[in-house]
Amino acid sequence: MPIQSKNARHPQPIALRRKWLRAVAACGVAVALLPQAALAADYPDRPIRLVVPFPPGGPTDLVSRVIARKMSEDLGQTVLVDNRPGANGNIGNEIVAKAQADGYTVLYNTSSIALSPALYKKLSYDVKRDLLPVALTANVPLVLEVNAQVQANTVPEFVAWLKANPGKMTYGSAGNGNVTHLAAFLFLQANGIEAVHAPYKGSAPALTDLASGQVQFMTDTINSSLPFIRDKRMKALAVTSSARSAQLPDVPTLAESGLKGFEVGAWQGMMVPAKTPPDIVRRLNGAVLKALASSDVRASLAAQGAEPRGSSPEAYGTYLSQELERWRKVVKDTGVTLD
Repeated sequence: MPIQSKNARHPQPIALRRKWLRAVAACGVAVALLPQAALAADYPDRPIRLVVPFPPGGPTDLVSRVIARKMSEDLGQTVLVDNRPGANGNIGNEIVAKAQADGYTVLYNTSSIALSPALYKKLSYDVKRDLLPVALTANVPLVLEVNAQVQANTVPEFVAWLKANPGKMTYGSAGNGNVTHLAAFLFLQANGIEAVHAPYKGSAPALTDLASGQVQFMTDTINSSLPFIRDKRMKALAVTSSARSAQLPDVPTLAESGLKGFEVGAWQGMMVPAKTPPDIVRRLNGAVLKALASSDVRASLAAQGAEPRGSSPEAYGTYLSQELERWRKVVKDTGVTLD
């Protein structure tokens, strides 16, 4: 009589076990797909982390907090600002680029994100591969300013003064490769002028030396420069935006001053990790646009010299691509590298 195995005597448990394994496998597939479907439908169900890659209390941080507070109201969850400064914004950028793509880690970036690929030979993330645009948020215009003792009150007078002293005048910046450096370089290049660059570790020491006459001119953000301009320690010759600033309504734009088409700003936006579900990107975009449309946010930004922008994710992606190419050429012309 043939010997039967234990399993042969109990075929039903084997069949049930196989069905269970197939069910587990199916559940695994469903879980894997969850972020693309159910997660987007329930989003957000917990606080959102907004990574700001610059120090607390600075111009970028201040603007981000105004927008984050308003977004919290619309999303029904707190948007928590997490400052991760360093390496021209790249530390915070990398954190978000490598975060889980679930919409709970968001980057509040500045125009430095378009400069870094040209300035650094080796980055641990790729802007276009690892991050997705959500929306442009704001723009902080720069102002071309000179020490109060400089014998020029308009851009044409200043250009003539620089040309009469080729290579003898010094301009400050918040650091090599910073937008305050590259904007001044573009201004000099557009006028065929040479001057000596003095990079500082941030705008504050550069502005202090400009006010005291250690350097003769600078392009810096309006919100940082306003106290020095208002107490007449320096003169504002022009703003770098396409339109005049409400904070300096009597100061012309560089385009009005003879440099047609000249526009540079410290723009800001939001991005999320690549592969974040489209529905979540749209939800965040809607919250940003709603925040920027509110009168209290617009008033807060205006007080800081910031201009609300707003855009679709697609429009921001197009703009970012243009800025990456623009600054790649400028950085190449300066010869500056940061690693």
